[in-house]
Amino acid sequence: MKKYRIKNLDCANCALKLENSLKNEPIVKEVSLNFATLTLSINTTDMSQVKKIIKKIEPEVEISDFSLKSEEKPYSFRQESFFLFLSLALYFFTLIFVYLKIMSPLLEIVFFLAVFFLSGWNILLKAFRNILHGNILDENFLMSFASGAAFFISAYSEASGVMLFYKTGEILQEISLKKTRKSIQSLIELRPETASVLEKGEVILKKPEDVQPGNLFLVKPGEKIPLDGLIIKGHSSLDTRSLTGESLPKDVFENDEVSAGMVNLSGVLTVKALRLFKDSSIAKILDLVENASTHKSKTENRLTLFARWYTPSVVILAVLTALLPPLFLKDALFSDWLYRALVMLVISCPCALFISIPIGYFGGIGAASKNGILIKGSNYLEALNQVSAIAFDKTGTLTRGVLTVKNIQPEKTIPEDTLLEYTVLAEYFSNHPIALSIRNFYPKPVDPSRISSHKEHGGFGVEAVIDGKKVLAGNKRLLQKEQIEFQESDSFYTPLYIVIDNHFSGTILLGDTLKPEAALAIQNLKEEGIRDLFILTGDKKETASAVAKEIGIQDYYAELLPEDKIAVLKQKVKTERKKEKLLFVGDGVNDVPVLAGADIGIALGKNCPDAAYENADIVINSDSLLHLPLAFKIAKKTKRIIFQNIVFALGIKLAFILLGIGGSATLWEAVFADVGVALLALLNSMRTLRVKNAAEDFESRENKPVL
Repeated sequence: MKKYRIKNLDCANCALKLENSLKNEPIVKEVSLNFATLTLSINTTDMSQVKKIIKKIEPEVEISDFSLKSEEKPYSFRQESFFLFLSLALYFFTLIFVYLKIMSPLLEIVFFLAVFFLSGWNILLKAFRNILHGNILDENFLMSFASGAAFFISAYSEASGVMLFYKTGEILQEISLKKTRKSIQSLIELRPETASVLEKGEVILKKPEDVQPGNLFLVKPGEKIPLDGLIIKGHSSLDTRSLTGESLPKDVFENDEVSAGMVNLSGVLTVKALRLFKDSSIAKILDLVENASTHKSKTENRLTLFARWYTPSVVILAVLTALLPPLFLKDALFSDWLYRALVMLVISCPCALFISIPIGYFGGIGAASKNGILIKGSNYLEALNQVSAIAFDKTGTLTRGVLTVKNIQPEKTIPEDTLLEYTVLAEYFSNHPIALSIRNFYPKPVDPSRISSHKEHGGFGVEAVIDGKKVLAGNKRLLQKEQIEFQESDSFYTPLYIVIDNHFSGTILLGDTLKPEAALAIQNLKEEGIRDLFILTGDKKETASAVAKEIGIQDYYAELLPEDKIAVLKQKVKTERKKEKLLFVGDGVNDVPVLAGADIGIALGKNCPDAAYENADIVINSDSLLHLPLAFKIAKKTKRIIFQNIVFALGIKLAFILLGIGGSATLWEAVFADVGVALLALLNSMRTLRVKNAAEDFESRENKPVL
């Protein structure tokens, strides 16, 4: 879907109606409107026609291309101050004169009408436009009708006062909404503005999108690194929090790679661009966050359904309240029951929910993004609250993923150095962690021309022909498949079995180290209520058992092929209770099918492969497992705040509907129930943005961010 920016849309209910209207258009295949960020994501065959439809529904709304950055201007109170202050002064002046009984009834009506039109002229204008377009159930029309009808029953002071204070509440709400949007954007504003490109000895400022791979650019202290690159000259410390959520600076030197979005803290760096901006790590992060609004939570979808019947139902109830009692009740005055109906009309728009719920979810996503947790949609943020089981990949997720050679056990027929040399050649073209560790361990250069053929057996190992000899290097399943007799290792280290010309030639034992925070992360996940934790690994049972015992996990499934991991997940999903979710955490290496197969897939690691970004529902841009419990804390806090807003908004409105029918509520109080509740719910939603340092909540040696 293509993204567009929206301007001049300040009504949450209008945003929902606009989205629903576009969904019903044949030329629109898919659409999502994010009121929190004023972003329209749409898949259409005719965008020019869509713009005409938008103008017809909301004449003041403007659409611009998303690539054209548009800073939302701070709300200027001066725009409204003249009419507002004039209305307030005139209103209180009139009240005083009415109280002192020194104003004639005709002059009283004139003055209160002046207040009504001065404070509500733009509301009346919007209501008139909406009537022309057949929309009579929006808040502008309902407020105009309610206050106008109050004049009809001679409630002059209340009629003008309701319009005046509704307008005041609207202004305060708009100021708060713009500040909230600015706060959310500041959490995820990672995009560097310019790059200082070196050309012919001069520094030229360019947009990051215009810089080509191979170009050199300067990064001064305090500046963001504009593109992924390699340091050619200089050394410095970098603030990586915007990408990884880690608070400790990262020291970098010549020949180190750096990522776009990191902030240079000290020295001047000369960096060579390695890739285009659109392929940089920061571009991937921004794309994930900006597209998060297209995946809406069940709560937001239910709100859409709720809105379809709530306002019409309250309006119908208000009409019945005004008409039926005077017809069937003795001594019932039409003016009294009309007043009660007007109270109900004022609170018939669920704006508090339309504003606070999207803001709450996007605030949670923004706070997570600031801590290196990239959540692809509010549906996944909400789903974290339903997770009851977590499956972990072992290598690279629970462990550092850096294997080292612990022991070499050659058979008597072959020298140790020869065994190792053949193994290095067999693993020469492989990118598997075992292959990398073997090559890094061997100190001598090898000649790849000795390799006449090479083949990888996924989940088993490698096969190569070296100096005319067939060499196998893999796990026991590979040897069993080839029907090779061998001595199986009983060590808890990971064994790599070597076969040369169909003869078992020896074993190389490799070991990994646990991440130091693994046990603490598991403990915190248990405290978050996750009752089922287990490991899925292709490694041997002894290794899996040792890791599980060390970090406090009881269940593990070892010696699994990639397809076996998917089978285990499917079986686990079948045994889940209703509405509970299973989550898989992996480093993205050989995990893509499993990430896609779980209810929720989390790719964990600074260097997740592109396929993991595509298939994972959540990407943790850090190697630390402590970000997992942080994600659950953010999800729970967001859910708690959303629930508070729903209960508060609906509770207040329901109370005032009942009070209105009973004649115990005034129009003044109804304005608070509408605008005041929306403002309070919006302020409550802003709490999702708050985060604390991990040191306050986790007893860890490292500074990790947390709620």
